[in-house]
Amino acid sequence: MDVNEILARFDREIRQQPQEGPGAVVEREPGVVRVVRAADGWTGITWTGLEDLDADAVIAAQIRRFAEAGVPWEWKFYSHDRPEDLPARLLRAGFEPGPPEALLVAEVRALPHEPKLPDGVRLVPVTDAEGAELVVRIHDEVFGGDHAAVGRTLLARPDEVKAVVAMAGDRPICAGRVEFHRGTDFASIWGGGTAEDWRGRGVFKAVVAYRAAQAAAAGFRYLQVDASDDSRPILKRLGFAELATTVPFVHE
Repeated sequence: MDVNEILARFDREIRQQPQEGPGAVVEREPGVVRVVRAADGWTGITWTGLEDLDADAVIAAQIRRFAEAGVPWEWKFYSHDRPEDLPARLLRAGFEPGPPEALLVAEVRALPHEPKLPDGVRLVPVTDAEGAELVVRIHDEVFGGDHAAVGRTLLARPDEVKAVVAMAGDRPICAGRVEFHRGTDFASIWGGGTAEDWRGRGVFKAVVAYRAAQAAAAGFRYLQVDASDDSRPILKRLGFAELATTVPFVHE
């Protein structure tokens, strides 16, 4: 896999052409693509090309635009974005950086597609409100915070976002979702956090394999994930390649 070619394709197909979910508006101007959402969902800057522009003026213009929207938002920075001092400029403009993550991509056909589960664990596809609530419950437990919006997204976009829950008896112990970016070569996976007492037993890898099989069945060539320090080594052993680092710069 040519990492530079795939990174350029990711920028072109995903960052510059973000999906428009319910209530979302994609706006473009010179050097910037942004998503503004009226309800649940992600809001912020998906792509920038500021090398030959006045970066500080563009940053100030984005702050004004999102102030009109009246919602928290983020500038999703990637390590190959320019100018090189863009992170420092964002900090001066009042942004707060979140934890860095690794942008990982794998060819779907090269990934394992057969989940291997420990005894007593089964995978349950999410098809209704009860399943969505299980996803929210385990996400809240593992990641902290309130993930009710994830559950609402699963119910609102069943053809584009699918989820699976790993169950040990009646208890959800892991959940992950796959998003199909129609009209591109990419599907992406999200979530995957595992209950602490079940880590290191293959549940996370099984949930990845299940979603890789879903992406393959839907005809996608690549699977993308923003990986934390915890999941990155596992995913790289499964066959994912690291393309870049991404940092969410949040503006309230």
